Amino acid sequence: MKIAIIGAGVIGVSAGLQLAARGHSVSIFDREGVASATSQGNAGAFAFTDVIPLATPGVMGKAPKWLLDPLGPLSIPPAYALNIAPWLLRFWRASRPDRYAASLAAQSALMQLSSAALERLAKDHAMEPFLRREGQLQLYEGAAQFDASQPEWRERERHGVRFHFLKSPAEIAEIQPGIAPRFTHAGFTPDWTNVTDPKQWVEELADRFRALGGRIEIVPIRAVKPAAGGVWIEGGRVDGIYDRAVIASGAWSKALTRELGDAVPLETERGYNTTLPAGAFDLKTHVTFSSHAFVVSRIGDGVRVGGAVELGGLKRPPNMKRAEFLLQKAKAFLPGLRTEGGVQWMGFRPSMPDSLPVISPSSATPHIVYAFGHGHLGLTQSAGTAELAADLVEGKAPAIDAKPFRAQRF
Repeated sequence: MKIAIIGAGVIGVSAGLQLAARGHSVSIFDREGVASATSQGNAGAFAFTDVIPLATPGVMGKAPKWLLDPLGPLSIPPAYALNIAPWLLRFWRASRPDRYAASLAAQSALMQLSSAALERLAKDHAMEPFLRREGQLQLYEGAAQFDASQPEWRERERHGVRFHFLKSPAEIAEIQPGIAPRFTHAGFTPDWTNVTDPKQWVEELADRFRALGGRIEIVPIRAVKPAAGGVWIEGGRVDGIYDRAVIASGAWSKALTRELGDAVPLETERGYNTTLPAGAFDLKTHVTFSSHAFVVSRIGDGVRVGGAVELGGLKRPPNMKRAEFLLQKAKAFLPGLRTEGGVQWMGFRPSMPDSLPVISPSSATPHIVYAFGHGHLGLTQSAGTAELAADLVEGKAPAIDAKPFRAQRF
């Protein structure tokens, strides 16, 4: 089949590679190029242990605090509060115990598929040199904070995540020296994997895609519409009819899906980070500061400090004070961290209220498949999403139940 993919981030390129490997003629279109937006600036982690949705029972009780703390772990700019109110209503509904349990089960299934799919991808396309299998350290300040985290660890254990606990600064230092002694407890997940560099990862996938005959063009796509015999792609010089299309434009997918009759409640988790040069810190593993909602990871020869969530849409200017604030915290938590020479960045993570992506056919036609809305888990779930999207394109039954990921679930 002749297939068009809209979006050259990690989801679009992974889907393109999967479909090209299955023998299809695939073209990827992007307004800026491979990994030019959100996919280049993430923490580089395959966070398969992160099965807990953001919308947990009782989470809405924290909403007033979000509005009052513009630099907090999860914030909403006051001027954007009315815009995001409908999304927050759906977020609240998703936090109800029954819906939370369903989202947790679906997320876990997608994580298990994505973990296995990553191993297939690494083997089939020689991607192992671009992986770091160094585990992850999740840190807690004191016994009370550690004890409060136990329900989440029990959920991870129930879903097959391997881990062990560290209950003193000395034990923590055996895995990662240089952490402030205020962090007394930790959970270590040895199977956690990172990429050496997220942008390089997508570029390597794109090279393998091209080697299979795929093409990538920089061109803005204005519309994707049903057409006789297939799908009409409108983008100027690439106008034409394709047998199938995949919309994988991340936070920019909403405009295309609206025209197809699917008004998905897609928002943006605006994530901030600073990438420090080589020599900034001798980082042995991916480090997560749980109560502060940010991470420190190795990117290339440098170190990236980033995270937190700002629900602020696509049009508001970035608030780089958030990146500076995270870097200041990292310096306090890692006293030996050298913070000079860093490069700041902000990206738009496409976020759904129930923390589940959209992986489904369009309402308008089964010839158009959606693959977006992964929040901060786009890299993590990219290989699994690629397999699911390819199955839907080919009209095959997906490997897991795809109903929880339907665009029409809201």
